[in-house]
Amino acid sequence: MSDAGVRLYNTLTKRKDALETGPDGVVRIYVCGPTVYGRVHIGNARPFVVFSILKRFLTRRRGLAVRFVSNLTDVNDKIYDAARAEGVASDELAERYGRAYVEDTDRLGVGRPDAEPKVTETIPAIEGLIGDLVESGLAYPADGDVYFRVERFPGYGSLSGRRLDEMVSTEPGSGKEHPLDFALWKGRKPEEDTWWESPWGPGRPGWHIECSAMAESLLGDEFEVHGGGIDLVFPHHENEIAQTEGARHRPLARIWMHNEMLELAGDKMSKSVGNIAPLAEVLDRWPRETVIAYFLTSHYRSKLPFSDDRLEEAGRRNERIRNALRQLERGTETAGDGYDSELAGAAVGARLAFDEALADDFNTPEAFAALDGLVRAANAALERGEAGAAQLRETRRALLDLLDVFTLATLDEPSAEVPPNVRRLVEEREEARRQRDFARADALREEVGALGWEVRDSPEGPEILPR
Repeated sequence: MSDAGVRLYNTLTKRKDALETGPDGVVRIYVCGPTVYGRVHIGNARPFVVFSILKRFLTRRRGLAVRFVSNLTDVNDKIYDAARAEGVASDELAERYGRAYVEDTDRLGVGRPDAEPKVTETIPAIEGLIGDLVESGLAYPADGDVYFRVERFPGYGSLSGRRLDEMVSTEPGSGKEHPLDFALWKGRKPEEDTWWESPWGPGRPGWHIECSAMAESLLGDEFEVHGGGIDLVFPHHENEIAQTEGARHRPLARIWMHNEMLELAGDKMSKSVGNIAPLAEVLDRWPRETVIAYFLTSHYRSKLPFSDDRLEEAGRRNERIRNALRQLERGTETAGDGYDSELAGAAVGARLAFDEALADDFNTPEAFAALDGLVRAANAALERGEAGAAQLRETRRALLDLLDVFTLATLDEPSAEVPPNVRRLVEEREEARRQRDFARADALREEVGALGWEVRDSPEGPEILPR
């Protein structure tokens, strides 16, 4: 194992710990993915973006090999309930929303995990892990279910910082020996249409054992980083630790890394509460670069308000970067052979500050500030007119290299993808102009502007550009 020169806040130790590679030099990351019973919301996208960009930083700026795994839970009480409400089979519903999840998150443009296992594909490994826990005495069958004996695992509560006498179970079960014992296997109920035979009778896995088995199957024992939303610390991740360590007598992960939640009007965004903004709808309204900047200009451990104002602010920040890239390109056309020492120092300082910020608990806001600093330095250098064409090209390349870590090098593309709702507004505006309803056309132009886009009229028709 070697020190990667990166420190991450560890929920287990309550401090920033050094990230070390595995014995083979690989950093292995497991992140709990969604339960696919509906379209994912913008809050579900935060861990997907955070850990995808973390991988890009480790590979592009630290030269490390990274294996990133994130699962899909495709059998669950919520899936059964949603399928009954729609009048379809639960496996059909899970397959449909699993595809939708991939489609929606693909639009973020941050790449995909190296593996995306499903619970339904991991049943043998899950049964094997449960069997080992039963054999060790840490688990017991009861009325077709199998439960984990919480009191027999001395470290229970170490991740969440809770004591057993402070915990309250919300998981029912008439055969439990202790109220806090949790289900590893759930016996089949008559209304459940997806199930498997097992040594303990027909049924399906409990939620927590699924991730323990999928992580172990794809990453092995004691991998480097286990991630997910802060809402998973208890009971999900607490139970994962108990299951894996109880069966294998080794830690599941060295660093437990958790992102905070998105908030809408001061409340946590949640499907159960109903205050959600579907990711697909957000990406219909806003360019994906704006959504990425919205996430990365706040620290992953900070609560993040979700609002049009915050997205507009992220869009304006991106536009300043886009303009700087354009000005640098234009500047090379007229610049001579000069050299601007102040710009040179700013470029070196920006790269150093960017890397140091991300190495210190993945501080993306500070890294973004380094990008902003380089943009300001480039604009000032263009005004002074001392930098030569070669230096301006190098500055532009340095800025794009850093932007690429955040998947924002696409800001240099001639035209960003225009969201469908913006195109609809422009089409409505064209119709209003044909009808000579100029007041309506002006109002629609303002709506387009409020979404971060600009309409420029030309003889060939309207041109839609990022504002």
